[in-house]
Amino acid sequence: MTWKHPSSPVTKKFKVQRSAAKVMATVFWDAKGVILLDILPQGQCINAARYCSTLDRLKEAIRCKRPGLLRRDVVLQHDNATPHSANLTQQWLQRYSWEILPHPAHSPDLAPSDFHLFGPLKRHLGGMAFETEDDLISELRNWFDNLDVDFFRVGYFGYQFAPVALAKMHGSPRGLR
Repeated sequence: MTWKHPSSPVTKKFKVQRSAAKVMATVFWDAKGVILLDILPQGQCINAARYCSTLDRLKEAIRCKRPGLLRRDVVLQHDNATPHSANLTQQWLQRYSWEILPHPAHSPDLAPSDFHLFGPLKRHLGGMAFETEDDLISELRNWFDNLDVDFFRVGYFGYQFAPVALAKMHGSPRGLR
């Protein structure tokens, strides 16, 4: 109830609309593209056990998409979130001899790839509305599938070092095709 003067205009009431549900996506990628896009089911939260099962799916995706990569050292870069640093996760990583690039102390809780990958994704999805979660997931998969491999190379090697790294990869003096 609000107190107002009798000559005050009538207060407008807005219809309450159902809020958009959030979808959490974990993306593992390298210089060649996305290796695994893992969508967390609604109502679940990420914890060490869930993250380890995601790493199991990543290991299988690497085996399928990047044959031979598992024979070399696998190096992950992620932030310092609790599921990443939990004992269960550390044991999983030691069991398979996967290495983690250290997250710098006193740095934002974002891995550098978050800026490269999720900024353009956010701009792409801006203004879109989805009827269902499946429609959103389909759009996510479509967007990732249609990214050019150079997008991933630049993000993987870093903006400053991309021309040098690409020159070594392509044997080109200029670095870019």
